[in-house]
Amino acid sequence: MLSAPLSGPVLAQQAGDPAAGEAEFRKCRSCHMVRDDQGNDLIKGGIIGPNLWGVVGQKIASVEGYAYGDGLRAVAEADPDMVWTEEELIAYVTDPRAWLQEKTGDAGARTKMTFKLTRNQADIVAYLASVSPGAQ
Repeated sequence: MLSAPLSGPVLAQQAGDPAAGEAEFRKCRSCHMVRDDQGNDLIKGGIIGPNLWGVVGQKIASVEGYAYGDGLRAVAEADPDMVWTEEELIAYVTDPRAWLQEKTGDAGARTKMTFKLTRNQADIVAYLASVSPGAQ
């Protein structure tokens, strides 16, 4: 029996399926879209969250024109070279607030993303990696 709760690093050891992740992305598209750098919508979605094209390998809080919350901006300012890896994205989408609090060291840190993915995180992140040319 595990004595510690399952966290991002444990989940990150599971390989994701990009095709399954594309189907699972429907949970995300009310807030996010995937629009390539040519302006083509791969997945039409909302604009509440940033466009997720190229997110894997991208610097934290770096999508032009998106107004990030204070917490993600603080992470980006503390480590300007930090990028979204598959492992970090899996941990983030599993519990955005806990991830942010861990990264900032601030128990009161808040995130604009209040939705938590409780399953298939690795699949969704594998899909996002497949639409992240910088990660390949």
